[in-house]
Amino acid sequence: MNNLINRIHFDGILYLTNRVVSRIPSHMIRLFFYRYCLGLTIGTNSSIFMDAWFDSKKNFNLGKNSVINQNCRLDNRGSITIGENVSISSEVCILTADHDLQSCDFTGRLRPVNIEDYVFIGTRAMILPGVTLGKGCAVAAGAVVTKSVPPFTIVAGVPAKPIGMRQTNLQYRLSYRRLFY
Repeated sequence: MNNLINRIHFDGILYLTNRVVSRIPSHMIRLFFYRYCLGLTIGTNSSIFMDAWFDSKKNFNLGKNSVINQNCRLDNRGSITIGENVSISSEVCILTADHDLQSCDFTGRLRPVNIEDYVFIGTRAMILPGVTLGKGCAVAAGAVVTKSVPPFTIVAGVPAKPIGMRQTNLQYRLSYRRLFY
């Protein structure tokens, strides 16, 4: 009985988060809920736009001056750590859980995703479990990142491959504050 009550509570919080709170057009209300009801760590001056989808409570750290645009899927079951001044475009999918396709019982796995400072991720990119995106790297729109990306490397394609390099002296500070989003 206790397990059933805990399950209803957990699933209810996630339903409320993803179907109601994520659609409230007030950044302050959403961030308050994410911090104090989900236990997410969100740095100062960071933004999470409407319709972000979380798969779990906790296991999520967002650094200062970072932005997550609308309609992003954030599978934080295996832990997502995002640095400072990171720009995540709309409809990005970050996964931390998968299944071992070589396992006879289709074993589930959790592997963290780490995104270091000054990373840019383009629209509809997908970051797979266990990946680290090094400082200052950039992921092109629509790319599927299956392996870790070295610092300042630009990747594109399916699967993502290096196509160039970014400057190593990045110093910008992101700020996407709007009243309604």
